[in-house]
Amino acid sequence: MNYRKLGRYGVKVSEVSLGGWLTHGRTLEDTATSQIVHRAFDLGINFFDTADVYNTGEAENSLGIAIKPLKREDLFIATKCFFPMSDRPNDRGLSRKHIYESVHNSLKRLQVEYIDLMQFHRLDMDTPIDETVRAIDDLIKQGKVLYWGVSERPAHKLTEAVLTAKELNANPPASNQPSYSMFNRSIEDAVLPVSEQYGIGNVVFSPLAQGVLTGKYLPGQAPPEGTRAADDKSNMFMGWLMKDENLERVQLLKAYVEGLGYTLPQFALAWCLRQKAVSSVIVGATSIAQLEANISASGLNLDNDVWTKAENILLGKAENE
Repeated sequence: MNYRKLGRYGVKVSEVSLGGWLTHGRTLEDTATSQIVHRAFDLGINFFDTADVYNTGEAENSLGIAIKPLKREDLFIATKCFFPMSDRPNDRGLSRKHIYESVHNSLKRLQVEYIDLMQFHRLDMDTPIDETVRAIDDLIKQGKVLYWGVSERPAHKLTEAVLTAKELNANPPASNQPSYSMFNRSIEDAVLPVSEQYGIGNVVFSPLAQGVLTGKYLPGQAPPEGTRAADDKSNMFMGWLMKDENLERVQLLKAYVEGLGYTLPQFALAWCLRQKAVSSVIVGATSIAQLEANISASGLNLDNDVWTKAENILLGKAENE
């Protein structure tokens, strides 16, 4: 496992990190979660990502059980807040009250004394940015949080957060968590350049395009039983990805990549990591075998013409050779 700095900051995080949105506290029993987390740790993963809203706190509970036997200093634990956790009017958003209460509730569920990275899951248009920045900075000064970050922020909102923190003499955001994959390159035009400008590390989710870039979905065929695409509770964002045209191109890409001696998931994750503003790619895992296959992406460096050929295959601009 290779490690990278989180943006310009000194802390080192594993290039591949383990998330639990669709698995921890939901499809996996706590025992299975612990086995996968411990294997990930043994293989060099130190970055574990979760959120309070994932399965309404159960993902944090399950991760907390899993990491309890591990040495806390060896872990980098990230969670998030923003989305409603109940029907109560203040149990959502990025107000001082909700941030304060969310952090303390996450600490209890994770069974830790501090959170390495507290991330704001989405923009809150009802709360002034200075209130949010002051609230998280106070929690950092109290030792409850070490770094803070955001998720899915456009470039101008990243800039706003950084400049607001500077104006308040507060800690600026250390990270952003955007969606990024060979199918979704929207952050390349503005978010990545702004991140490099301000030293923000990107921790990307869905680097395998929700599993499509594993090659397991075939054109003209129903999704295999037990996969995300076959689960109506998990596939709500996959419609456009599952078009036969896309799946056909993925199969062409798979053939090209395997001809080079790599697996498609390994290649697709390494493609994301080719960006220096990307600190880590978040993967999910329902088995140790799946986890081990994804980890092999760390340290894979290829020539630019290989990346370009792969991109052209997905765009339908090149035939597989």
